[in-house]
Amino acid sequence: MRIGQQVIGPVKVIWSREEDIQHSTYRPYHYNRLSATLDTAGRPVAWHHRVTGSSEMARWAPAMFTNGIDRDAVRDAAGPYEFSNVLVQYVRQDPPPGLLTDPWRGVGHMQNAYPAECFLDGLAHASNTDPVSLRKALLDKHPRGKRVLDLVAEKAGWERPLAPGKGRGLAFTLAFGTYAAQVAEVSVDAQGNVRADRIVTVVDCGQIVSPRTVEAQVQGGTVFGLSAVLFGNISIKNGRVEQSNFHDYRVLRMNEMPVMETYCVPSTEDPAGIGEVATVLATPAIVNAIVKATGQRIRQLPMNAAELKAA
Repeated sequence: MRIGQQVIGPVKVIWSREEDIQHSTYRPYHYNRLSATLDTAGRPVAWHHRVTGSSEMARWAPAMFTNGIDRDAVRDAAGPYEFSNVLVQYVRQDPPPGLLTDPWRGVGHMQNAYPAECFLDGLAHASNTDPVSLRKALLDKHPRGKRVLDLVAEKAGWERPLAPGKGRGLAFTLAFGTYAAQVAEVSVDAQGNVRADRIVTVVDCGQIVSPRTVEAQVQGGTVFGLSAVLFGNISIKNGRVEQSNFHDYRVLRMNEMPVMETYCVPSTEDPAGIGEVATVLATPAIVNAIVKATGQRIRQLPMNAAELKAA
Protein backbone atom coordinates (compact mmCIF):
# COMPACT_ATOMS: atom_id res chain seq x y z
CA MET A 1 0.00 0.00 0.00
CA ARG A 2 2.81 2.42 0.88
CA ILE A 3 4.54 1.72 -2.43
CA GLY A 4 1.27 2.26 -4.29
CA GLN A 5 0.89 5.69 -2.70
CA GLN A 6 4.17 6.76 -4.27
CA VAL A 7 3.63 5.33 -7.76
CA ILE A 8 1.32 6.49 -10.52
CA GLY A 9 0.07 3.27 -12.02
CA PRO A 10 -0.56 -0.35 -11.00
CA VAL A 11 1.78 -2.06 -8.53
CA LYS A 12 2.29 -5.81 -8.32
CA VAL A 13 3.94 -7.22 -5.20
CA ILE A 14 4.97 -10.90 -5.14
CA TRP A 15 6.37 -12.76 -2.16
CA SER A 16 9.53 -14.73 -2.60
CA ARG A 17 9.20 -18.50 -2.23
CA GLU A 18 10.83 -18.25 1.21
CA GLU A 19 8.32 -15.63 2.32
CA ASP A 20 5.44 -17.66 0.95
CA ILE A 21 6.50 -20.90 2.70
CA GLN A 22 7.27 -19.24 6.01
CA HIS A 23 4.47 -16.68 6.31
CA SER A 24 1.49 -17.90 4.31
CA THR A 25 -1.51 -19.91 5.52
CA TYR A 26 -1.25 -23.70 5.76
CA ARG A 27 -3.44 -26.66 5.05
CA PRO A 28 -5.58 -27.68 8.04
CA TYR A 29 -4.34 -30.41 10.32
CA HIS A 30 -6.79 -32.97 11.67
CA TYR A 31 -7.06 -35.74 14.20
CA ASN A 32 -9.50 -38.48 13.22
CA ARG A 33 -11.01 -41.29 15.25
CA LEU A 34 -12.99 -43.95 13.40
CA SER A 35 -14.82 -47.09 14.44
CA ALA A 36 -17.19 -49.48 12.72
CA THR A 37 -19.36 -52.53 13.30
CA LEU A 38 -19.27 -55.45 10.86
CA ASP A 39 -22.09 -57.90 10.25
CA THR A 40 -21.56 -61.65 9.98
CA ALA A 41 -20.64 -61.27 6.30
CA GLY A 42 -17.92 -58.77 7.13
CA ARG A 43 -19.84 -55.79 5.74
CA PRO A 44 -19.79 -52.52 7.73
CA VAL A 45 -23.25 -51.72 9.07
CA ALA A 46 -22.29 -48.89 11.45
CA TRP A 47 -19.75 -46.12 10.86
CA HIS A 48 -18.51 -43.54 13.37
CA HIS A 49 -16.06 -40.82 12.36
CA ARG A 50 -15.05 -38.02 14.71
CA VAL A 51 -13.15 -35.19 13.02
CA THR A 52 -11.08 -32.77 15.10
CA GLY A 53 -9.51 -29.82 13.35
CA SER A 54 -9.53 -26.13 12.59
CA SER A 55 -12.42 -24.35 10.91
CA GLU A 56 -11.65 -22.33 7.79
CA MET A 57 -15.35 -21.83 7.13
CA ALA A 58 -15.86 -20.04 10.45
CA ARG A 59 -13.50 -17.34 9.20
CA TRP A 60 -14.08 -17.21 5.44
CA ALA A 61 -17.61 -18.52 4.88
CA PRO A 62 -19.62 -18.24 8.11
CA ALA A 63 -22.75 -19.56 6.37
CA MET A 64 -21.03 -22.96 6.19
CA PHE A 65 -20.36 -22.95 9.93
CA THR A 66 -23.62 -23.48 11.77
CA ASN A 67 -24.43 -24.99 15.15
CA GLY A 68 -20.75 -25.52 15.79
CA ILE A 69 -20.29 -27.66 12.68
CA ASP A 70 -17.89 -26.83 9.87
CA ARG A 71 -19.62 -28.44 6.90
CA ASP A 72 -16.44 -28.63 4.88
CA ALA A 73 -14.47 -30.22 7.72
CA VAL A 74 -16.90 -33.16 7.82
CA ARG A 75 -17.45 -33.43 4.08
CA ASP A 76 -17.23 -37.08 2.97
CA ALA A 77 -16.41 -38.22 6.49
CA ALA A 78 -18.29 -41.41 5.62
CA GLY A 79 -17.38 -41.28 1.95
CA PRO A 80 -20.13 -41.93 -0.62
CA TYR A 81 -20.82 -45.31 0.93
CA GLU A 82 -24.11 -46.68 2.25
CA PHE A 83 -24.09 -47.69 5.91
CA SER A 84 -27.19 -48.57 7.89
CA ASN A 85 -26.00 -46.39 10.76
CA VAL A 86 -23.72 -43.35 10.47
CA LEU A 87 -22.47 -40.94 13.11
CA VAL A 88 -20.16 -38.08 12.10
CA GLN A 89 -18.97 -35.63 14.74
CA TYR A 90 -16.87 -32.47 14.56
CA VAL A 91 -14.70 -30.96 17.27
CA ARG A 92 -13.25 -27.56 16.47
CA GLN A 93 -9.59 -27.13 17.39
CA ASP A 94 -7.91 -24.11 15.83
CA PRO A 95 -4.11 -23.64 15.79
CA PRO A 96 -2.37 -21.16 18.11
CA PRO A 97 -2.65 -17.44 17.29
CA GLY A 98 -0.44 -16.37 14.43
CA LEU A 99 -0.77 -19.66 12.54
CA LEU A 100 -3.66 -19.66 10.07
CA THR A 101 -5.05 -22.57 8.11
CA ASP A 102 -6.89 -22.39 4.81
CA PRO A 103 -8.59 -24.87 2.48
CA TRP A 104 -6.21 -27.06 0.50
CA ARG A 105 -6.69 -28.55 -2.95
CA GLY A 106 -9.54 -30.99 -2.58
CA VAL A 107 -10.92 -29.22 0.52
CA GLY A 108 -13.06 -31.45 2.75
CA HIS A 109 -12.93 -34.38 0.34
CA MET A 110 -9.15 -34.36 0.60
CA GLN A 111 -8.75 -34.29 4.36
CA ASN A 112 -11.32 -37.02 5.01
CA ALA A 113 -10.46 -39.38 2.15
CA TYR A 114 -7.21 -40.40 3.81
CA PRO A 115 -8.68 -41.61 7.13
CA ALA A 116 -11.91 -42.95 5.61
CA GLU A 117 -10.37 -44.86 2.68
CA CYS A 118 -7.52 -46.24 4.77
CA PHE A 119 -9.88 -47.29 7.55
CA LEU A 120 -12.10 -49.00 4.99
CA ASP A 121 -9.08 -50.93 3.75
CA GLY A 122 -8.42 -51.95 7.34
CA LEU A 123 -11.97 -53.26 7.59
CA ALA A 124 -11.47 -55.23 4.38
CA HIS A 125 -8.36 -56.80 5.89
CA ALA A 126 -10.17 -57.57 9.16
CA SER A 127 -13.02 -59.30 7.32
CA ASN A 128 -10.76 -60.99 4.75
CA THR A 129 -12.58 -59.15 1.98
CA ASP A 130 -11.09 -57.79 -1.22
CA PRO A 131 -10.97 -53.94 -1.02
CA VAL A 132 -12.56 -53.54 -4.45
CA SER A 133 -15.40 -55.93 -3.60
CA LEU A 134 -16.04 -54.27 -0.24
CA ARG A 135 -16.38 -50.84 -1.80
CA LYS A 136 -18.70 -52.14 -4.52
CA ALA A 137 -20.91 -53.77 -1.88
CA LEU A 138 -21.38 -50.34 -0.31
CA LEU A 139 -22.28 -48.58 -3.57
CA ASP A 140 -25.57 -50.15 -4.60
CA LYS A 141 -27.02 -46.67 -5.24
CA HIS A 142 -24.03 -45.67 -7.34
CA PRO A 143 -23.72 -47.91 -10.43
CA ARG A 144 -21.35 -45.38 -12.02
CA GLY A 145 -19.05 -45.82 -9.04
CA LYS A 146 -19.09 -49.59 -9.44
CA ARG A 147 -18.14 -49.26 -13.11
CA VAL A 148 -15.23 -47.02 -12.19
CA LEU A 149 -13.98 -49.56 -9.64
CA ASP A 150 -14.29 -52.43 -12.12
CA LEU A 151 -12.34 -50.54 -14.76
CA VAL A 152 -9.54 -49.39 -12.46
CA ALA A 153 -9.10 -52.95 -11.18
CA GLU A 154 -8.91 -54.23 -14.75
CA LYS A 155 -6.48 -51.59 -16.00
CA ALA A 156 -4.25 -51.82 -12.93
CA GLY A 157 -4.09 -55.61 -12.95
CA TRP A 158 -5.45 -55.65 -9.42
CA GLU A 159 -5.13 -59.43 -8.99
CA ARG A 160 -1.62 -59.64 -10.42
CA PRO A 161 0.99 -60.40 -7.70
CA LEU A 162 3.89 -58.04 -7.07
CA ALA A 163 7.45 -58.70 -5.96
CA PRO A 164 8.40 -58.44 -2.26
CA GLY A 165 8.80 -54.86 -1.11
CA LYS A 166 6.10 -53.68 -3.53
CA GLY A 167 2.44 -53.01 -2.89
CA ARG A 168 -0.72 -51.97 -4.68
CA GLY A 169 -3.31 -49.72 -3.01
CA LEU A 170 -6.79 -48.47 -3.92
CA ALA A 171 -8.73 -45.30 -3.21
CA PHE A 172 -12.20 -44.23 -4.37
CA THR A 173 -14.12 -40.98 -4.18
CA LEU A 174 -17.23 -39.17 -5.33
CA ALA A 175 -15.95 -35.61 -5.35
CA PHE A 176 -17.38 -32.55 -7.11
CA GLY A 177 -19.84 -34.79 -8.97
CA THR A 178 -17.10 -37.05 -10.35
CA TYR A 179 -16.70 -40.74 -9.61
CA ALA A 180 -13.01 -41.61 -9.49
CA ALA A 181 -10.74 -44.43 -8.39
CA GLN A 182 -6.99 -44.71 -8.28
CA VAL A 183 -4.62 -47.63 -7.86
CA ALA A 184 -1.06 -46.85 -6.78
CA GLU A 185 1.88 -49.24 -7.03
CA VAL A 186 4.79 -48.44 -4.71
CA SER A 187 8.20 -49.77 -3.78
CA VAL A 188 9.61 -49.45 -0.27
CA ASP A 189 13.37 -49.96 0.13
CA ALA A 190 15.32 -51.20 3.15
CA GLN A 191 15.69 -47.63 4.45
CA GLY A 192 11.93 -47.06 4.41
CA ASN A 193 11.99 -44.77 1.38
CA VAL A 194 8.80 -44.92 -0.67
CA ARG A 195 8.70 -44.58 -4.43
CA ALA A 196 5.54 -44.42 -6.49
CA ASP A 197 6.10 -46.72 -9.50
CA ARG A 198 2.75 -46.59 -11.26
CA ILE A 199 -0.52 -44.71 -10.86
CA VAL A 200 -3.69 -45.82 -12.65
CA THR A 201 -6.68 -43.48 -12.42
CA VAL A 202 -10.21 -43.91 -13.77
CA VAL A 203 -12.72 -41.07 -13.77
CA ASP A 204 -16.37 -40.69 -14.71
CA CYS A 205 -16.81 -36.94 -14.82
CA GLY A 206 -19.82 -36.89 -17.12
CA GLN A 207 -19.58 -35.51 -20.62
CA ILE A 208 -16.01 -34.55 -21.44
CA VAL A 209 -15.36 -31.43 -23.46
CA SER A 210 -11.56 -31.78 -23.61
CA PRO A 211 -10.11 -35.24 -22.88
CA ARG A 212 -6.53 -33.96 -22.85
CA THR A 213 -7.47 -31.39 -20.23
CA VAL A 214 -8.96 -34.10 -18.04
CA GLU A 215 -5.77 -36.14 -18.36
CA ALA A 216 -3.62 -33.12 -17.52
CA GLN A 217 -5.72 -32.28 -14.47
CA VAL A 218 -5.56 -35.87 -13.22
CA GLN A 219 -1.79 -35.99 -13.65
CA GLY A 220 -1.23 -32.59 -12.06
CA GLY A 221 -3.54 -33.33 -9.16
CA THR A 222 -1.84 -36.66 -8.56
CA VAL A 223 1.63 -35.12 -8.50
CA PHE A 224 0.36 -32.46 -6.10
CA GLY A 225 -1.00 -35.17 -3.81
CA LEU A 226 2.06 -37.40 -4.09
CA SER A 227 4.35 -34.53 -3.12
CA ALA A 228 2.27 -33.90 -0.03
CA VAL A 229 2.03 -37.50 1.19
CA LEU A 230 5.68 -38.34 0.50
CA PHE A 231 7.42 -35.09 1.43
CA GLY A 232 5.05 -32.37 2.61
CA ASN A 233 5.88 -31.27 6.12
CA ILE A 234 5.87 -27.89 7.84
CA SER A 235 7.44 -27.76 11.30
CA ILE A 236 7.74 -24.87 13.70
CA LYS A 237 10.63 -24.20 16.05
CA ASN A 238 10.90 -21.24 18.40
CA GLY A 239 7.88 -19.64 16.78
CA ARG A 240 9.21 -19.83 13.20
CA VAL A 241 8.59 -22.14 10.28
CA GLU A 242 11.74 -24.19 9.70
CA GLN A 243 11.27 -24.91 5.98
CA SER A 244 12.06 -22.24 3.41
CA ASN A 245 12.46 -23.63 -0.12
CA PHE A 246 12.49 -26.80 -2.20
CA HIS A 247 15.63 -28.12 -0.52
CA ASP A 248 13.71 -28.77 2.71
CA TYR A 249 10.11 -28.62 1.46
CA ARG A 250 10.25 -31.25 -1.26
CA VAL A 251 8.05 -31.70 -4.28
CA LEU A 252 8.11 -34.68 -6.60
CA ARG A 253 11.02 -34.43 -9.06
CA MET A 254 11.10 -35.49 -12.69
CA ASN A 255 13.19 -38.58 -11.99
CA GLU A 256 10.69 -39.61 -9.29
CA MET A 257 7.63 -39.49 -11.53
CA PRO A 258 5.64 -42.74 -11.69
CA VAL A 259 4.17 -44.19 -14.84
CA MET A 260 0.73 -42.57 -15.03
CA GLU A 261 -2.32 -43.94 -16.82
CA THR A 262 -5.63 -42.12 -16.98
CA TYR A 263 -8.87 -43.61 -18.29
CA CYS A 264 -12.17 -41.78 -18.77
CA VAL A 265 -15.51 -43.57 -18.67
CA PRO A 266 -17.74 -42.46 -21.60
CA SER A 267 -20.79 -40.75 -20.19
CA THR A 268 -23.79 -38.67 -21.21
CA GLU A 269 -24.22 -37.24 -17.71
CA ASP A 270 -23.72 -33.55 -17.03
CA PRO A 271 -20.05 -32.45 -16.87
CA ALA A 272 -18.59 -32.48 -13.36
CA GLY A 273 -15.43 -31.27 -11.63
CA ILE A 274 -11.97 -32.68 -12.28
CA GLY A 275 -9.33 -30.22 -11.04
CA GLU A 276 -9.07 -31.51 -7.46
CA VAL A 277 -10.30 -35.09 -7.75
CA ALA A 278 -6.94 -36.83 -8.23
CA THR A 279 -5.41 -34.99 -5.29
CA VAL A 280 -8.15 -36.48 -3.11
CA LEU A 281 -7.14 -39.99 -4.18
CA ALA A 282 -3.35 -39.83 -4.07
CA THR A 283 -2.77 -39.99 -0.32
CA PRO A 284 -5.05 -42.95 0.54
CA ALA A 285 -3.98 -44.87 -2.57
CA ILE A 286 -0.29 -44.51 -1.66
CA VAL A 287 -0.83 -45.29 2.03
CA ASN A 288 -2.92 -48.38 1.24
CA ALA A 289 -0.18 -49.53 -1.12
CA ILE A 290 2.45 -49.10 1.59
CA VAL A 291 0.42 -51.36 3.88
CA LYS A 292 0.51 -54.09 1.22
CA ALA A 293 4.26 -53.62 0.71
CA THR A 294 5.31 -53.51 4.38
CA GLY A 295 2.40 -54.59 6.56
CA GLN A 296 2.77 -51.25 8.35
CA ARG A 297 -0.34 -49.07 8.68
CA ILE A 298 0.35 -45.35 8.44
CA ARG A 299 -1.63 -43.60 11.16
CA GLN A 300 0.06 -40.22 10.91
CA LEU A 301 1.25 -37.97 8.11
CA PRO A 302 3.81 -36.98 6.99
CA MET A 303 5.25 -40.48 6.89
CA ASN A 304 8.23 -41.53 8.95
CA ALA A 305 10.78 -43.53 6.94
CA ALA A 306 12.34 -44.86 10.15
CA GLU A 307 9.05 -46.56 11.06
CA LEU A 308 8.81 -48.16 7.63
CA LYS A 309 12.45 -49.28 7.86
CA ALA A 310 11.67 -50.99 11.16
CA ALA A 311 8.74 -52.77 9.51
